[in-house]
Amino acid sequence: MTATKRPSAEGARVAAFFDLDKTVIAKSSTYVFSKPFYAQGLLNRRAVLESSYAHFLFMLSGADHDQMERMRANLTNMVAGWDVEQVKSIVAETLHDVVDPLIYAEAADLIADHKIRGHDVVIVSASGEEIVGPIAEVLGASHTAATRMVVEDGCYTGEVEFYCYGAGKVTAIEKLAAAEGYDLSRCFAYSDSVTDLPMLSAVGHPTAVNPDRNLRREAVAKGWPILTFSNPVSLWARFQSPSSTTLAATAAVGLSAVVAGAISYRLLRRRR
Repeated sequence: MTATKRPSAEGARVAAFFDLDKTVIAKSSTYVFSKPFYAQGLLNRRAVLESSYAHFLFMLSGADHDQMERMRANLTNMVAGWDVEQVKSIVAETLHDVVDPLIYAEAADLIADHKIRGHDVVIVSASGEEIVGPIAEVLGASHTAATRMVVEDGCYTGEVEFYCYGAGKVTAIEKLAAAEGYDLSRCFAYSDSVTDLPMLSAVGHPTAVNPDRNLRREAVAKGWPILTFSNPVSLWARFQSPSSTTLAATAAVGLSAVVAGAISYRLLRRRR
């Protein structure tokens, strides 16, 4: 039997793994769709209010393990019985309005910088894949890793097939690294939450972005870079739409935008 030949360190590929909420976009990706879900009859008023309160706490102090577990339980109970195709349709129809204004300009610059350096960009999020996938397409990501729900007869059962959170994110990126030939010791990761400490620790170049108190403490202790993203703007025209899901995003990424992104990020690194 011939042994599988693994890529050398020089030939191994590099990826940049980005958490989504409060790292690339300024709010919870699940929360921003609560209004269109309510308008289409998937959520009642109480659920919207509960979602708003949970989002307020999330934005105020981040989410610890217990909060994330409660959010998972609430989410699975809430979506049980929802039609998957209806969810996908709502996300596709409202993506431009609810997500576009929330993308951090600094994150877009950083993504552009990684792309110009030949790195793959991977969005890794605890939110559902039906939400994360279309957002990642707008950002021009090469791959995504997100939470998957069990589906039967076209509807969510309320059970989780894969929870892309904590150690689950490491499982996802290690599986992707094996498939794509990434050398994790040369890869990058970005997150705002201490719950993503396993993902950040799994790569050679971790960075804390808008870190919560606990992650900031860990980053300082480990000597990791810390970045502050604070400028969410409408960036739709900076990314080319790769599929019909994001057909409204018709403006291609111009060379000037890519160069501007690289320059902006290098200036940001000098100020760090």
